[in-house]
Amino acid sequence: MRPLVAIVGRPNVGKSTLFNRLVGKRLALVDDHPGVTRDRRFGEAELGDLKFGVIDTAGFDEAAGQGLSARMQVQTEAAIREADVVLFLMDARAGITPDDRVFANLVRKSGKPVVVVANKAEGKAAAGAYEAFELGLGEPVAISAEHGEGLADLYSALLESLPEKPEEAEREEERPIRVAVVGRPNAGKSTLINRLLGEERLLTGPEPGITRDSISVAFQRGAQRFELHDTAGLRRRSRIEDKLEKLSAADALNAIRFAEVVVLLLDATKPFEEQDLRIADLVVNEGRALVIGMNKSDLVEPSTLTPRKLRGQADHWLPQAKGMPIVAVSGLGGQGLDKLMDAVVDIHKVWNRRMPTAALNRFLQAATEQNPPPAISGGRIKLRYMTQPKARPPSFVLFGTRTNALPESYVRYLINGLREAFDLPGVPIRLAFREGENPFAKKKRKR
Repeated sequence: MRPLVAIVGRPNVGKSTLFNRLVGKRLALVDDHPGVTRDRRFGEAELGDLKFGVIDTAGFDEAAGQGLSARMQVQTEAAIREADVVLFLMDARAGITPDDRVFANLVRKSGKPVVVVANKAEGKAAAGAYEAFELGLGEPVAISAEHGEGLADLYSALLESLPEKPEEAEREEERPIRVAVVGRPNAGKSTLINRLLGEERLLTGPEPGITRDSISVAFQRGAQRFELHDTAGLRRRSRIEDKLEKLSAADALNAIRFAEVVVLLLDATKPFEEQDLRIADLVVNEGRALVIGMNKSDLVEPSTLTPRKLRGQADHWLPQAKGMPIVAVSGLGGQGLDKLMDAVVDIHKVWNRRMPTAALNRFLQAATEQNPPPAISGGRIKLRYMTQPKARPPSFVLFGTRTNALPESYVRYLINGLREAFDLPGVPIRLAFREGENPFAKKKRKR
């Protein structure tokens, strides 16, 4: 029997939108008007390789008596009792409300495993997800159910929370690394994967656009297992007219969102074209670790592919992922594939890395002493305290005063400093800012 997941939360936080996203169909009615859902709705959900039942519930509302709201709440409480895991949704844009706090207590008393999901966390709204720490229900997962963002992080949270059969249980280090191979049409993605597998597993040919679906294949190298996803070539949106190609491109984008490491395959005969840079920027914005594979390297002069030249080109064109591994390979000839997979394993470790809070605050003190934040309108910006709430990718929260006035140049200075001080090459770094005092300040004053 499949495990059961209940989606709960106050009205209009996006429960039905997430339900539809998980079941892959528009089963639940969605509208901006709160309270559209009234009954429990069941569906069969899939997220990556996870399969489970999911329940959409009515929005939590403090209701009493025998009215409609009270009966809706009874349905929601029944769903919590039935569920193996509860997804508690809050609105990242609105932050924590009194209703969230009241019903977070109800979820907590159920004793069920709870995953806090901060929905509507598109763009700058993602910073609001950190308010969910106040609920005391664990680390929040920032997503956008409407746009399909953050689902890979939700997958990881559910993987840890869902009950497993003993024979299916796997330790974290035994799980395969999910790798998506992406690039422009005819960059050699399928050929490279076939060479890794040692067989003609994927259809290849000189014609661009042969691959349409995102194909997943298992691959093992030594003790390390991988889940490789071959994807359709991605062209500029303005050039995509065929409906089937639009669906293929959407499938490729989903593969990026569910990957942990993305190998962007470039054509060495014409590297770093505009579309290559767009794809790389998409990978970084999705928070995935990035590896550059310079394919068809056997077709160009070796002097153009020295490590120093490749490093300089990559850092120049892709400063948002400075230091990402870049490897010259040939999918047809098999050169450089061992180095490519070594780079995937190494960048995966960096993507999962956590830093001690004490070390982060020593870094912050040194960085602000060397280059203090600029004064804005005659007032000083004070940066007091830094912590890392999550990895995958490394994400940091910096507490201080007037942090919203920090110029972009100073934010880049801090991110580049973090990358250098903690050896974080090639992975996106998330840096959010919160107004607030150092939580340890009072303890220090009492001594």
